[in-house]
Amino acid sequence: MSLPFWWGVNLLEKNLKDVFYWQEISKNTQIFTAQINLQEHIENLRPLRDRSVPDLEIIAKSGLSVLIKNDGEEKILFEKDDDQKLPIASLSKLMTALVVFDNYDLSKEIKISKEAVAQEEDFGKLETGRVYAVNYLLYPLLMESSNDAAFSLANDYDGMTFEKFVELMNSTAQKLGLNNTYFINPSGLDPKENEPQTGINYSTVRDLAELTKELLKKPLIWEILSTPKYSLYGPELTNTNELLGEIPGIIGGKTGYTDTAGGCMVLVTKAPEDRGILVNVILGSDGGNGRFGEMKKLVNWLNTAYKWQ
Repeated sequence: MSLPFWWGVNLLEKNLKDVFYWQEISKNTQIFTAQINLQEHIENLRPLRDRSVPDLEIIAKSGLSVLIKNDGEEKILFEKDDDQKLPIASLSKLMTALVVFDNYDLSKEIKISKEAVAQEEDFGKLETGRVYAVNYLLYPLLMESSNDAAFSLANDYDGMTFEKFVELMNSTAQKLGLNNTYFINPSGLDPKENEPQTGINYSTVRDLAELTKELLKKPLIWEILSTPKYSLYGPELTNTNELLGEIPGIIGGKTGYTDTAGGCMVLVTKAPEDRGILVNVILGSDGGNGRFGEMKKLVNWLNTAYKWQ
């Protein structure tokens, strides 16, 4: 019968000690402020670079990893030629998706044209004459990097033309301060040999990280980019991101490849120890599959080259 009594006495004693401690600390504002500042300083230092781990070397022409902390502060953890202008292949479709979100009625239906289905790709699953809502077309656009879907969104939406859509892509880039980014089409395809050489979509890993930050405000985009398979209207869509399920904490990612651009990739992951999120960008990797190897190398290096706890 005495046990509950003594437990209560001990708990009361502990609480009183805590109260007296904080009363004494609060009387000395210098000590109190110093403790708060020290804690904030420790938080701001994380993660700390472990110099016993060698610097990362990647084959890709350019790379960047940015930590966005939970309080919004940013810290660059890795960079290689982050301002080098390079072709970005299907990473262009990230801007395509943003333009659609900002200018389209996502519930509006689009009838797929013959020209859209004729776009260059090996896995086109849209059918001429079929009608789809705009929000559905974002799935093949982002999951399978469908050039058919990119063409249809830019040309078949009521009141939109190819020229106007590309103009919106470039004006949006300017509004976001992506001064080293330029688009000539919504898909990222290289010009064909028989087409006029009007240029190529290009950007930098730094600009693409900024674009990704803007896209993080659109939850549907990351729901799509993190979906391995999707089959709402028959043909099953398969995500081109081979790292889904292989790297823990993936929020979403987008791949790209052309002969001119090489392998490209954006991957957003949760930071270790719940420190925020990591925006990782690779441009100009060697071959189509090289982007996955380079990205894995980058993510693994971040986990070991920094002390997160």
